[in-house]
Amino acid sequence: MNKGMFLDRDGVINEVLSERVKFVNRPRDFYLLEGVGEAVKIFNDMGYYVFIVTNQGGIGLGYMKVDALTDIHNKMEADFGEFGAVIDDIAYCPHEPHANCPCRKPKPQMILDLAEKHNVNLSESYMAGDRAPDIEAGNQAGTKTVLVGGRNEHTVKADWYFPDLMSFADWVKKHD
Repeated sequence: MNKGMFLDRDGVINEVLSERVKFVNRPRDFYLLEGVGEAVKIFNDMGYYVFIVTNQGGIGLGYMKVDALTDIHNKMEADFGEFGAVIDDIAYCPHEPHANCPCRKPKPQMILDLAEKHNVNLSESYMAGDRAPDIEAGNQAGTKTVLVGGRNEHTVKADWYFPDLMSFADWVKKHD
């Protein structure tokens, strides 16, 4: 079976609620956070499948169309390509925040679906996110959990805490 790195997008991979971008609704709003390209390349080189699992309630709320999200993800993959890094698959929940759908984090369905599709052993995999719903989804799916950055999420019970994705990648290199 394969090992997976399940990564939240906004706040882990790219800027959000920053000085230059509030929300990512267009490709020109997408900026990789410092060290993220290198971190994903490390995960690739270590044999991890790398997945993005992201709630995109802006679609359900009418702020963004699926075509715009596809364009954003195409830009994201191109940005990673500049580092020789690869995202193996992307799952997103398009439903509005209170839709009670089966896929929106903190529910684990996106992780479970990707794991089944790519033959991933969840107990040997990680879910890295910056908010409680990410960590909860990872816990429910049976992954190890990592809080990255943690936008004031002081009460989140993750297995590990790192200031950014590169710090986590450096740790994985030493401990995996």
